Amino acid sequence: MAAVTGFLEWVFALYFLIHIPVTLIIDLQLLLHGAGIYPQSMTELLKWYAVTFKDSMMLEPPPWFKSFICCEAALQLPFFPFAAYAFLKGGCKWIRTPALIYSSHVATTVFPILAHILFEDFSAAKHQGPETVQERLTLLSFYAPYLLIPVLLLLTMLFSPQYNQVEKRKKK
Repeated sequence: MAAVTGFLEWVFALYFLIHIPVTLIIDLQLLLHGAGIYPQSMTELLKWYAVTFKDSMMLEPPPWFKSFICCEAALQLPFFPFAAYAFLKGGCKWIRTPALIYSSHVATTVFPILAHILFEDFSAAKHQGPETVQERLTLLSFYAPYLLIPVLLLLTMLFSPQYNQVEKRKKK
């Protein structure tokens, strides 16, 4: 079990390390659009992704989606470096409670995004959304890791003996 937990710690560290530039370079453009902060190459990268994979939420984000990005910026982004450090170091029991909070929060925000991709009627959308099952599944594949890895993190924090041990205190 310790080997599996060690492997998962590397997966989690990589997830958080990758998530920092993704948040800063891609996701925050939705909140800071028009502020002149991002170079043209970054705005073109976002537009290319959104048009190619028919992710209309990234071109014309609905208010509920923007609220999730606000949470990502204000709550999650500050957590990423601490989580990356804890999982790179390995065995940091202090990360358990923040990781439980993070993973629960993210799972409950990504789930509606996945449902939106699967069930929304994009025919009246200003920007083209996915129409076929294949297009919906392709777009879903970009978002699914942001549900699967936090759920895996949640389960690890709940059930791994390494993170779920009750320390015995000495009696005086």
